[in-house]
Amino acid sequence: MNNQNKVCKAYYNLEFLGSREARVIRLLAEYLEPLRRLKKYNIINTIVFFGSARILPPGEARKNMKIIKDKLKNLKPSDFKRKKKLLEQLEIAKQNLKNSKYYSDTEKLAYLLTKWSKSLKNKNSFVVCSGGGPGIMEAANKGARKAKGLSMGFNISLPFEQQSNRFITPELNFEFHYFFMRKFWFAYMAKALVIMPGGFGTLDELMEILTLVQTNKLRKKITIVLYDKKFWDQIIDFNALYKNQMISKRDLNLIKFFDTPEDAFNYLKKCLTKNYIN
Repeated sequence: MNNQNKVCKAYYNLEFLGSREARVIRLLAEYLEPLRRLKKYNIINTIVFFGSARILPPGEARKNMKIIKDKLKNLKPSDFKRKKKLLEQLEIAKQNLKNSKYYSDTEKLAYLLTKWSKSLKNKNSFVVCSGGGPGIMEAANKGARKAKGLSMGFNISLPFEQQSNRFITPELNFEFHYFFMRKFWFAYMAKALVIMPGGFGTLDELMEILTLVQTNKLRKKITIVLYDKKFWDQIIDFNALYKNQMISKRDLNLIKFFDTPEDAFNYLKKCLTKNYIN
């Protein structure tokens, strides 16, 4: 046969696989490829961490604030415009430093959960999983890695190119194109959810899981923890939702608030032991 006349099979045709017509194939791939990998590593239970990608490690936050303070010291007294801009940046840097405690607390909680999970008969009973990016996601993966456990990340391709953090176990570093397939994998294996302070994405992920639990679309037991009650009370008034009859009183029991990694760990350990070990 003349090789010049050989036709490329459809499933080897990259131009076709990237086309609109092949979207359903790409969707299936984002289900089947992770499924194969997760089966290979015998992962069936995860503890998912959600939270802001903007939260910095404490060291980096302190460094940024020092840079701004040094610039202010060296500023000419007559440069009022530059001073105003730097003072605005300083206020942001102060808030970033304050927020960096969430990075430390996330790292510690992920560490405690992973150490506990490794003590169980099945050492990979509960694998810490994040969205794979920076901020709270990085802190969760870092804590799991520090405990010498598996550390999983479900990253998403974004226009500003969110990169996977370096603390994810390489074999468990996933990259998704479709948000809803990524959300499916978050919900499918999660036995507990830790919601750290975050923005639109964190709120979206929290509300989606809460809706699935409230409507019994998730038949399994899933423990939902919100970290830092003071922060969340500013963002969502859950009691007001009940008082206005937008949710039922029992819906308030779907979430639990904690302010320290140790208290959150003890509660999660108790619930996971009751629901999935005993």
